Amino acid sequence: MSENVPVVLVTGVGPGTGAAISRRFALGGYRVAMLARTRDRLDALQREIPNARGYRCDVTDETQLDSVIEAVRRDLGAPKVLVHNAVGGAFGNFLEIDPKALALNFQVNTMALLYLARRLAPAMVEAGEGAIVVTGNTSALRGKPRFAGFAPTKAAQRILAESIARELGPKGVHVAYVVIDAVIDLEWTRTMTSKPAEDPFFIQPSAIADEIWHVVHQDRSAWSFNVEVRPFQETW
Repeated sequence: MSENVPVVLVTGVGPGTGAAISRRFALGGYRVAMLARTRDRLDALQREIPNARGYRCDVTDETQLDSVIEAVRRDLGAPKVLVHNAVGGAFGNFLEIDPKALALNFQVNTMALLYLARRLAPAMVEAGEGAIVVTGNTSALRGKPRFAGFAPTKAAQRILAESIARELGPKGVHVAYVVIDAVIDLEWTRTMTSKPAEDPFFIQPSAIADEIWHVVHQDRSAWSFNVEVRPFQETW
């Protein structure tokens, strides 16, 4: 194993954004550690994507994370890049939601970022380089009525990422929050909206992945923290 080949760890690797991020970084010459709770999906992506390996993991479980990160370091090397794409969501107003759902979403969206950053950032600081990117959405910026079980957790996630960025930036580690202001083009979102694939209404997972690749590789003299992406027809 060449020590010069960078490693990216991607959480929440499903059929959409997570898989697209994994493909983009593999294409760019990275070894890819793909984390998700579904083993069959990981196995399929591992067969499809070169230099990618799947690890079944619940990112809210610190014991599992410790075991998986140890395995990633052993199998692929120390991650130079973390993309926290795992997401927990529940919809309803504050009277309708189950408070336990909000607590679980907080664990996935916010606490898992804390767990991961605490475990991966020290090696990046020691190396003097690295990147942590979090995929967010407009719920991190506003609290609409039916997002009471979700928006608070994404807002907390964004603020945590900003706190981490202010700590790690001067140490050579780039932290960014990518707000996805759009409906992502997936099989279930097409069914939900009755719109065809590639409709301009959607944002494409591959386009999100390209932007994350760009953010990770920005020149140090022009790092971004708040990054927003949306389709050209999106009202905002």
